[in-house]
Amino acid sequence: MRYTSTRDHQVSKTSKEAIKQGISEEGGLFVLPHLADQMLNIHELLDLDYETIAQRVLMILLPDFNTDSLKKAIHFAYHQHFSDDRITPVRSVGDFHVLELFHGPTSAFKDVGLQLLPRLMQLALDPDDRVMILAATSGDTGTAALQGFKDVAQTGITVFYPNHGVSPIQERQMLTVGSDNTRVFPIAGNFDQAQSAVKTLFTDTSFAARLQAEQVTLSAANSINIGRLIPQVVYYFAAYSQLVKAQAISMGDEVNFTVPTGNFGDVLAGYYAKSLGLPVHKLIAAANANSELADFLATGVYDRNRPFLKTVAPSMDIQISSNLERLLYYKSGEDSAYVAHLMQELETTGRYQVRPDVLTAIQADFAGGFAVDEEVADAIREVWHRDGYLLDPHTAVGYAVQQQYRAASGDNTPNVLLATASPYKFPRVVAKALQSHVPDDDFAAMQMLQQVSGVPIPPNLARLQQLRPQEKVVVAPTDMGQAIIGAAKEVFNDDQRVRSGNER
Repeated sequence: MRYTSTRDHQVSKTSKEAIKQGISEEGGLFVLPHLADQMLNIHELLDLDYETIAQRVLMILLPDFNTDSLKKAIHFAYHQHFSDDRITPVRSVGDFHVLELFHGPTSAFKDVGLQLLPRLMQLALDPDDRVMILAATSGDTGTAALQGFKDVAQTGITVFYPNHGVSPIQERQMLTVGSDNTRVFPIAGNFDQAQSAVKTLFTDTSFAARLQAEQVTLSAANSINIGRLIPQVVYYFAAYSQLVKAQAISMGDEVNFTVPTGNFGDVLAGYYAKSLGLPVHKLIAAANANSELADFLATGVYDRNRPFLKTVAPSMDIQISSNLERLLYYKSGEDSAYVAHLMQELETTGRYQVRPDVLTAIQADFAGGFAVDEEVADAIREVWHRDGYLLDPHTAVGYAVQQQYRAASGDNTPNVLLATASPYKFPRVVAKALQSHVPDDDFAAMQMLQQVSGVPIPPNLARLQQLRPQEKVVVAPTDMGQAIIGAAKEVFNDDQRVRSGNER
């Protein structure tokens, strides 16, 4: 079993090579062909804890990793870094279920992948490798990646985020990591510009040569790296197991998962789980007012030629859903030439339209919808007053779309809503949905929200106010390459630190 590229079927990589490289030479994403040939027996997972379920999933999807090494990496990632022993607990809320993905060190779902990716990266590296990890972020990826790779030997990490395009709490998290091997830059642009620039740098041979002069190579922390995506498959199986144990469903029953999504990675992990045998009826992809993805799932036309909107759910303010490329690969019959053609159309014209058979295949597994800011506030208010459960704005997008889908389809399949972040990462938005007068300061809003709701503030967020952020240095998207070169020179200057590192 070897990985290939969504854009070139002749590419052949081990899973270690795919994780180390991050993105294929021609710009495609690494995928495992014939995914549905590998099946997990869900009956055997019922009595297993999260770490053991993770071992079963990763042994299938990362076949060239040593079993004992995987076990140790998984234990290191999850044993003490999450506030709930279940890692991703399921709560029953009203007539649906919530899969809480925010119990990690940065209070967002990205922690599940980005606590494990650095461990997988270390297993993939040769002793003399020096790797600069790149991440473009709309908020949570950057924070989680910085925490995950902080002080990891042989690596540096450079994160770019849109200036004024993330929440103040997200920004403060990124600017207070403060490790020798971490660098953070706001850019004068939006997330799509940052992500496009990162992808371009991966295929820029002259830039690669400049890095090579520093004896450094690139890899990625975004879910374009298959090593970030695969750990997220685990919590779908873990959620199903919890539902069976709680007698909310019977073994073999189908469930729906509603997933707030911008870059399509979180919901694509659900498709991987379904392909591996999890009884999933529909994956409901929920977008905010940047509705390109929802419109695509309805029409087969992906068109980003429209205004970019800043919303109260900033981590989903994305117009190019990169991981959709992987789904197109599978749903086109693994036709990499066809996917390459679509991606070229997107780059040159800003749009593409898939064949009718591809759209039909996608709609067999996926539904979609979107929610504007007013609907997000209504969702937060409704679930709090009716069920006493506090949603962050991204999860509220999911709830609104979940309700739209139920009303339109009449589908009464048990539904699991993925809760992607703590409400305290966006305290002003959440508090404003519940109160008419909200402080301008996020930390004051946190205190107000706690007083109103009684929901504890996660300790990692509560202490942010006492941490001193680094000075912001805003760069243009065109200057990101130079910023990375400078970061590599600084990070890898102390060769002894890079080689030995702090294994935490």
